[in-house]
Parts: sequence; C-alpha cells; structure tokens
Amino acid sequence: MKVIRYAIYAVITLLLLAVAAVAIAVAVINPNDYKPQIEAAVEKQTNLDLILEGDIGWSFIPLGLELNKVEATLDGKRFVALEQLIAQIDFWSLLAMSPQVNTFLLDGLDAHLEVNEEGEGNWARIMREQSPAPQASTSDRSETSSEQPEQAPTNPDTPSTGGEALNFNVENVEISNANVHYNDLSTGQSVTLEDFTVTASNITLGSEFPLDIRFRVETSQPQFAVDGSISARLKANQALNDFAVSGLSAVFDLSGEPFGGKSVTAELAGSLIANLEDETASLSDFTASLANLKLSTNLNVKGFGDKPALDGRLEIAEFSLKDLLSNLGQAAIETSDPAVLTAIALSTNLGGKPGVAALSDLSITLDDTLFTGGGSYNLGNGGLVFNLEGDKLNADRYLPSEAEGEAAAEPKPDTASRNTAQQPEADLLPLDALRALLLDIDFGLSELIVSNLTINDIKASTTARDGLLQIDEFSGKLYSGSFGANASIDARTDNPKWKIRSEVANVQTLPLLTDLAEVDMLSGGANLNVAVDTNGNRVSALRSNAKGEIRFNLAEGEFRQMNLTRMACQGIALANQESLTTTDWGTTTPFNDMHGTLKIDGNTLNNTDLVAALAGMRLEGNGNVDLEQTELDYEVGLRIVGEIHRDEACRVTEYVENVVIPVECRGNFSEDPAGLCSFDGSRFRDTLKDIAANAAKAKAKEEVDRAKEKAEEKVQEKLKEKLGEETGGKVKDALKGLFN
Repeated sequence: MKVIRYAIYAVITLLLLAVAAVAIAVAVINPNDYKPQIEAAVEKQTNLDLILEGDIGWSFIPLGLELNKVEATLDGKRFVALEQLIAQIDFWSLLAMSPQVNTFLLDGLDAHLEVNEEGEGNWARIMREQSPAPQASTSDRSETSSEQPEQAPTNPDTPSTGGEALNFNVENVEISNANVHYNDLSTGQSVTLEDFTVTASNITLGSEFPLDIRFRVETSQPQFAVDGSISARLKANQALNDFAVSGLSAVFDLSGEPFGGKSVTAELAGSLIANLEDETASLSDFTASLANLKLSTNLNVKGFGDKPALDGRLEIAEFSLKDLLSNLGQAAIETSDPAVLTAIALSTNLGGKPGVAALSDLSITLDDTLFTGGGSYNLGNGGLVFNLEGDKLNADRYLPSEAEGEAAAEPKPDTASRNTAQQPEADLLPLDALRALLLDIDFGLSELIVSNLTINDIKASTTARDGLLQIDEFSGKLYSGSFGANASIDARTDNPKWKIRSEVANVQTLPLLTDLAEVDMLSGGANLNVAVDTNGNRVSALRSNAKGEIRFNLAEGEFRQMNLTRMACQGIALANQESLTTTDWGTTTPFNDMHGTLKIDGNTLNNTDLVAALAGMRLEGNGNVDLEQTELDYEVGLRIVGEIHRDEACRVTEYVENVVIPVECRGNFSEDPAGLCSFDGSRFRDTLKDIAANAAKAKAKEEVDRAKEKAEEKVQEKLKEKLGEETGGKVKDALKGLFN
C-alpha cells in the first residue's frame, strides 16, 4: 500500500513540477525575442515571407497565445495578413482531457487568392518543391517489406472510435473584419468577401448556443452583391452526429446586374434537425422568400443516399408573377389581358417510396384556372409521371396584345430578309434531351380557348422512353363535333421520324373558320381522316418530306361569298344566246355533300376527285394547293344535271343538259378567299363543242322524226284510196304502233 501511495505522490509531484515549469517559462521567456527565428523557419520551409510586426504574447492561466499585426507575402504580394489573433484554453481543462476554449478572437484577416492565366492558384505555390527521395533497390524494398510486421486484421466487432463522445467547450468565439479577395486572371472573374463577422458564445456539445454571421460578397461578372445576415441557435451532440438549428433567421439583400440594378431581399426562417447516424432530417415551419414569392414547408427526409424517402407538405402562397418580375428587375411579360399572371399559387403533399419524390393532393392556381392531380419523379432514372386535370383556361389572355403580335409578325421587308439571312433555321427538338426523357403524362382540361377557338373536354396522354415520344391520345369536342389524334416521334436517330393520325367528326366549319381566321367562305359538318408521315428536325424538312393523305367529307353545307349558280347560268345564257335578267343572285351556294382526297407530297396537296352535289348541278374538280406559297390552283366544273334557276336565259335545254360549265379557282388563299373563283372563259370553248354536239344530235333526231311522219302520211293515203275509210282507219292505227 505504501508503494502505491508513494507512486501517487510521485505522479502528483511530476504534474506540479510540469505546471511550475510551464509557469516559469511563460513568466521568463519572451516570445518576441524569437521573431527572427520564427520568420526564418517559415521562409525556409515555404515560399512565404513572414513579417511579425506586432507583439507576440502568451499567458499561463488561461493558457493562451496572442499575435498582433502579422503579414505573409508570396512573390512580393500580400497573401494573408491579420490584425490580431487571440486563442486561450483553460489549462486545467487540458489536464482533465476536457478542453475548454476561453476565447478565440480573430480580427482584421485579409487574404488574397489569385489564379493566373494558366489556371494555377497562388496557394499551390506556398510550399517549396521537395527534391525527390532516392529510390530504394529491389533487394532493399524486399528486406524492408519482410521486416515490416503484419497488420492485425480489422475486427468488425470492434467498436469504431469515430463515434466517441467529445467534451468540448468554447466560451467565446469572435471573428471580425475578415476579408477574402479571389481573382481569376484566366476568366476575368473576381469575388470579394468583405466584413465577414462571426459571433458565438457558450459553445458546449449537447447544449444549445447562439450564432450570428454577417458578411458581404461581391462579384465582377456579373456585377452582383449580397449583404447577408444569419442568426440561429445551434446544438450538436458530443458524438457530432446529431445537429439541430432553431430560430433560424437569414436575410440576404441582393443587388446588381442580374436584378437590373434593383435591390431584392431574400429570407430564410425555420428549424432543422438532422441525425447523420440514422440518416434522418426534418424541416419544421421552414419558409423561404424572394421579393413577393414565399415558399413554406414541413418536410421529413429519411435516407441521405440516392434513395431518400420524403414526407411532408409544400406550399407557395399566392403571388403575382408580374410583380415578381418587376421586383427582380426583369422585363415585363406583355399580355393581351393585363389582369393575368397576378394570382399564382401551389400546394401539394410530398411523399413516395424511397428514391421517388411523389406529389399528391396537388393544386395549382393560375389566375381563375385550377389544376388538380398528382405526380412523381424517380431520382434514380429521372422518370416523370404526372396526372393533371384543369377546369377552364383562356390561353388567348396570356398572348401578347394584338398590336404587338402584328408588329412582331410583320417586320419591314428589308429587316425580315436580313434576319432570315443572318439566322439559319434551328433544330426543333433537342435530340439528346429527348432520348433521356422517361415520361408518362396524362392531362385533361374542361375548356380551352386558344386562337379564338373553344375546345371542350380535352384529353391528352403522352409517354416517352429511349427516344420514342408517343402521344397516345389527344381528343376533344370542337364546334358541335369531335376530334381525336395520335402521333409519335422516333428520335432514336439523328433524322427523327414523325407519324400523325387524326380523325375529325362533324365539326362545323363556319364558326371554326370564323373564330380561327375570320374567314366565312365555307360551312358544313366536316369529317376528316388524316394520315401523314414525315422525317427531319426542322420545319422546312418536315414540310418537304411529308407524305400522306387527307380524306374529307363536308355534309349539308354551302359555299359562302361565291354563287356558283350565277357562274353556271352565265355559261348557259351564252349557250342559249340570251342575256340574264336576274340581278339578285345572293352570295352563297348550298350543297348536299362534298368529298374528296388530298394527296400530300411535300409542300403540295393534290386533289383529283373533288365532287359536290348542288341544286341542278354536280361540282367536279381537281387541282393542287402550294402550302409554302399559300397558292391555290383549281379547275372546277359545274355539270348541268337539271333545272338550276328560274331565269329564262338559264333554262336547261337539251343542248346544255349534261355539259360542264367551267370555273377556275386560282390565287393566294391567305389574302382574298372570296376572289379566288370565277367563270373560266378559256375552257368554255370545250363546253361550246359539247353544246354543238348536243344540238347536232337533236337536229338529226328531228330530221328522222320528220321523215317518219311523211312516210306514215303517204302510206295512210294509199290505204284509204284502196281499202276505204273504215278499213283504212284500222290499218292506220296498226301502222302508228309499228312506226313508233
């Protein structure tokens, strides 16, 4: 027992002697006497020139170090400097293996980081280049290797020391007036961190402590500045794997070129808890705002790898996009209705299985339109699944005003030609991005107004995988009729293939054309069947490579702003060598049915079987439409099959029955649709030939009938002379039947 007691006394004595030695050293040794040696040691080991201008001080209780006015230069330029550094640690806490920092103070730090034209940072030149060590021979390496003891295998059951608890306490931390300058000569970019200040006190692991940060950051490209202020209460456990932030309040004042010279405020607030061991984190009452845009969420995350699981809710309060753009110094969005884009909001629940961010109970407000639904995003493969239903949307309200649209659509001729020459045609689709898409989207809208058209009950379904985009359904109701379409884009090659199929049933053309283009030249229930294939990635290529056909049928309609009956009567009157007396012909031509087929060959539509049933006439036509030049070239014939008008000069005689009255339709259909069609005098010569042929046939028939009558009369007279009146009359009746 005495031995143990003496041993304890000896240890205590040694500790006291060590403490006394340190105290004597602190009291006797002046560190300022060693400045030249310290500067020389730094210059020997590095490329820095150290200048210790101020005093160096140290203390025993608390054990501390103080530096004043220190500067280090690199290649003759200031690299780093500081006004004052004070670091004090409680001496007795070191002996108790529980270090406690009384004070850490850093004031006036000034650092200069620079990247030269070759992309090398000056900090990479701090250390001197070391001469390579001589390589050992093979035999030496073998001997050395054989002499090294084998490392003991790691025991998986042995607990890791990384999670051991620390007992670390800091009474006061203060960093003030810190500045860092970064300059990149290779890019011309420069960044400056100014007035960086950090204040914290009573930092103890396992307990909550306050933290305040202030700073200013400026960049040159673009000219941009941020004045930041962050305050919060932090907490970390002794194992440093569980953290908490509460009372977060962060304010950032942003200004500069990105905001058009305006100043914008961004704010963050809320609480955060994270556990690195369990890989869990949660945001509570977290809000983020930028100008008049505000987001709020409560969110739990489990798993920090590539498959996190989310659970929470996200909301974006109603805001005005126009006001937001104005606050951010951005150009305004001009719309025909100034009241739109002023009430936008979003809310949704967040969830989904690990690795999938799922939205449920999704609600999106766009002014007076409401969209609801849900969707998900797969973090692993980027797959996007969405289902969205909307009520009513008037897209025309969001388009530019008519005056602006016309100005943009009709530039001056010299400007348009110059722009066309300077701006080559661009690709329509980003093929690489399209090949990476993985989509499954369903969309519905009760009513859509676009280009002045009203479409109801829209349904759309789209999928995309491995470069194949398919619109499986696009349907709706349109002007008392319906339409349905499907299409596909195969972008697996650099020359994508397009396939379009569509059917239209009983869509009323008059209100459609009137609302779409203010054209009222045709009415009736349209039925279309479209099949078009093409390839390419530019509009010109798609149009020139298009192949297919459009089969159409128009029932119970009329041609408006043109009277084909008047044109036919003009031809009949010429044939009858008379003049029309009717002056009120009207401006329409009714028909019972019109059908035909348009063959698509690039920019040209060919039609050879146009047929329409009109009153007393049959319309027959053929021709082509040049979509690139918006030119129409049609030859139409009006075949006379019955009485067509009460005008005496337009009476249908046996001479004109079944002949064709020619009409031509030629011109630019985008300019004057009403003036396209007119009587074709050049082709009327063929009609006159047909009329002459009919007249010749009629004259020959008259001569035959006249000869038959004369022969009959002679025979009757002869019989009367020889057989008498009574018998001759009976024979006369028999002969009539024979001649007939």
